[in-house]
Amino acid sequence: MARFKRIEVFRIMEETGMVPLFYHNDVEIAKKVLLACYRGGARVLEFTNRGDYAHEIFRELNKYAEDSLPEMILGVGSVTDAGTAAMYMQLGANFIVTPVLREDIAIACNRKKILWSPGCGSLTEITRAEELGCELVKLFPGGTYGPGFVSGIKGPQPWTSVMPTGGVSPTEENLTGWFNAGVTCVGMGSKLISKDVLKNEDYEGLETKVKECLALIRKIRS
Repeated sequence: MARFKRIEVFRIMEETGMVPLFYHNDVEIAKKVLLACYRGGARVLEFTNRGDYAHEIFRELNKYAEDSLPEMILGVGSVTDAGTAAMYMQLGANFIVTPVLREDIAIACNRKKILWSPGCGSLTEITRAEELGCELVKLFPGGTYGPGFVSGIKGPQPWTSVMPTGGVSPTEENLTGWFNAGVTCVGMGSKLISKDVLKNEDYEGLETKVKECLALIRKIRS
């Protein structure tokens, strides 16, 4: 069962402005990544549903967060059907992120009052997601659409909350473009938690990078 209510999850996403996302098939490495992000100031993290037995890694990671990182909100991304969403919610996922808009996932998550963020690529999809109770739309792949798409849809729908994933990097130029366009937060994967970080086990470097990125977002917003 989720430890955090959907409104809390959305509030923290909005406050911090960034959701790191990653997957690793070694639970001990995954724990170290999670701890580095936590020490860097991140309070929400999306574990990507990728590869065989990914749910087993998530189960152990979520138990670790509950025991040792009490403020960390863990959710799951790349969920493509309601059955998978239900399985991860049973394992304590606090939010579900999908690459596409699927109404069966919306129903499953809404039934348990779990925040869900569907991947959308048109104003029609975004509107339908909001009609289904979506608080935060995932713009995916973000790099294909760009900040101009966000500022365009915020004109007729200023109430829409958007999280681009893909095409987001921890640079001032990139983040300024997204936040000036009106995004609520950004999802950041390999540009933040790179292969080099994992290969070299540079967890201190990751912690510093997360701190710098969050500070940059605060600066842009101010």
